[in-house]
Amino acid sequence: MSETLPEFALEAEGLRKTYGGSKKRPPKEALKGVDLKIRRGSIFGLLGPNGAGKSTFINIFAGLTKKTAGKARIWGRDIDTDGRNARAAIGVVPQEINMDVFFTPFETLELMAGFYGVPKRERRTMDILRAVGLEDKKHAYVRQLSGGMKRRLLVAKALVHTPPVLVLDEPTAGVDIELRRQLWDYVRELHANGTTIVLTTHYLEEAQELCDEIAIINEGEVVACEPTEELLKRLDTKSLVIVPAEPLTAVPETLSGYDAKIRDTGEIAISYKFGQVSVAKIIEAFHASGARIGDLRTEEPDLEDVFLALTYHRGDAA
Repeated sequence: MSETLPEFALEAEGLRKTYGGSKKRPPKEALKGVDLKIRRGSIFGLLGPNGAGKSTFINIFAGLTKKTAGKARIWGRDIDTDGRNARAAIGVVPQEINMDVFFTPFETLELMAGFYGVPKRERRTMDILRAVGLEDKKHAYVRQLSGGMKRRLLVAKALVHTPPVLVLDEPTAGVDIELRRQLWDYVRELHANGTTIVLTTHYLEEAQELCDEIAIINEGEVVACEPTEELLKRLDTKSLVIVPAEPLTAVPETLSGYDAKIRDTGEIAISYKFGQVSVAKIIEAFHASGARIGDLRTEEPDLEDVFLALTYHRGDAA
């Protein structure tokens, strides 16, 4: 009988982690009772400022950090009562490049497959190397690979046991544009084949483009968890951007009743609440100054605006 697929790929209930203190430093509560469920088959973004608790959350599921309290399940399997099978369902691509430089990519993947108990006849070493563009480097020493190639090898290592859940922790940090595009193409291919992707990144435009659901964590707490489209609707403000036909050095007095700013480019940006302010009235006020409009457009809030609104006022966590 085939295994029933779980509704959620990762589940956290009341997840807490407190790091012990010292004489000079008090204990640090990194996670404060996090409740989070990541649906099977999604591309899920886990975002937050530095020190917010993202890496602690991931490391608990990866088996690298012991939780203080709460429950955690991977693919429906409790990490405490069924730890071996739970960890077999997840592959983690860490931020840090940490590999034995005296092994080749082929040897590295074969070794990882052995650690996971993958029988030789079931190993996909060459298929994985081909997929991440390292087939021609299979017998080169890791120390001879470029930084981008090493990062691709990290992804390959996480895939040797064909996990249904893949966690990417800042996978494109320090990666050039071409490699970033190749990596995301491969991630999309994995997702299309049923892999659940969990992504942390400081490139918010990537998260906005790739993720169908996003959680924002700050100071050890989840401050938002919604489908990406719903999250973007949290801010009900838009900006009307007017490009004057002739350059202006200041915002016209006729716009003093609006939240208007002049940009370095000479554009006039007027923020307004959708449905409460008439764009026609703004344009009319601009015309009343005697200035002419060369062009205009509206700008919608993006993920960065929402992120800052939810985290900035709280301050960065240590």
